Amino acid sequence: MMRFTYWRILGKGNPGTAPPLFSLCSWGRALSSIIDYRDKFRNGILHDIKLDDAVALFSEMVQSRPFPSIVDFSKLLSGIAKMKNFDVVISLGEQMQNLGIAHNLYTFNILINCFCRCSQLSLALAILGKMMKLGYEPDIVTLNSLLNGFCHGNRIADAVALTDQMVEMGYQPNAVTFTTLIHGLFLHNKASEAVALVDRMVRKGCQPDLFTYGVVVNGICKRGDTDLALNLLKKMEAGKIEAGVVIYNTIIDALCKYKHANDALNLFNKMENKGVSPDVVTYTSLISCLCNYGRWSDASRLLSDMIENEINPNVVTFSALIDAFVKAGKLLEAEKLYEEMVKRSIVPDIFTYNSLINGFCMHDRLEEAKHMFEFMASKRCLPNVVTYSTLMKGFFKCKKVEEGMELFREMSQRGLVGNTVTYTTLIQGLFQVGDYENAQEVFKQMVSSRVPPNIMTTAFC
Repeated sequence: MMRFTYWRILGKGNPGTAPPLFSLCSWGRALSSIIDYRDKFRNGILHDIKLDDAVALFSEMVQSRPFPSIVDFSKLLSGIAKMKNFDVVISLGEQMQNLGIAHNLYTFNILINCFCRCSQLSLALAILGKMMKLGYEPDIVTLNSLLNGFCHGNRIADAVALTDQMVEMGYQPNAVTFTTLIHGLFLHNKASEAVALVDRMVRKGCQPDLFTYGVVVNGICKRGDTDLALNLLKKMEAGKIEAGVVIYNTIIDALCKYKHANDALNLFNKMENKGVSPDVVTYTSLISCLCNYGRWSDASRLLSDMIENEINPNVVTFSALIDAFVKAGKLLEAEKLYEEMVKRSIVPDIFTYNSLINGFCMHDRLEEAKHMFEFMASKRCLPNVVTYSTLMKGFFKCKKVEEGMELFREMSQRGLVGNTVTYTTLIQGLFQVGDYENAQEVFKQMVSSRVPPNIMTTAFC
């Protein structure tokens, strides 16, 4: 029998060191005695069973003679583990042992996984030692659970070593193995090691699948390393692994976030040339990015393109364009887009309303700004600090000081705390109408509220 040589990495676990676990006495309530446990299993009770019922069912099972099969116990333990009640599974497992119910590989695996999930790696290793003494060789499920335990137990070097040993001993790592270790590497800020792991496994004949590549790409992009993500995409192509829309979206979104708009557009064209159809996420990322750069005409073309391809824009798509048109001084186009999104039954959000209110205020259309302010509230989209600050700025711009101050009071009564923009707007507006005394009072309130002033604020005060 092949022995697993994890000991030189991890140190020997001792099942005798496990602390006594809590009794079942405090758990559950008895189920009806009319239907025995066999009928309950046949009726599929485990699909939606509650914890107290599961423990009561276990109690009924251990009182049966002869004992139910280990397969039935495995099903019950697995069901409780899926509820993430790992400590309960451990307790039930010990109760089985005390009653002389022999575990099999499947129940040992469940217990090892639960100990790892409870951050009790030493006890998981003790169970591993016990099962091996009983003649059970660990399988890929066992090793994946231990791998997860190492990764979350700050033993990433042991996790990597365990993966190497698995391959050397003839175990075939699966998607769970790869993704578990990759998550662990990213958890410890080892992005380059995660990519190196993929390369190493490919060299050893263990080809990661599309899901695994997706995990790596996602981890790299979250850290802003777009060059590494693009290089990994090339490696996928070299390995005849076709990236899907999710991977392209992840990289495009990262390129957009880290100000590489042209690279994002190039990748967009590349994915289309490869026959990968963009979706609403692809278009929305690009449109938002182009709008942030003031490239509203390019963004508009993309919107037309997605509609032509029968891809429905969402609220983020429309809101980004509306905001871009407003900032470009094209309020009429912004209003048309708003009408279009309403026609499509797309519900505007706070960002949509704030952009339009800003546009109305910029063009001194205060009545329409007030109407939009009231309308959004009627639609249960409550104004936030940005909404109030924007409308206040519009009032002060038109010398409507009292209306602006009334908005500020209303905002405070709603429990909203003004920010630097809010207070600077108030102070600037009061100074412009010559109300220096109230401007000074607002500044004092700003300081007492611990809102940091900016250059504009201090210039006035």
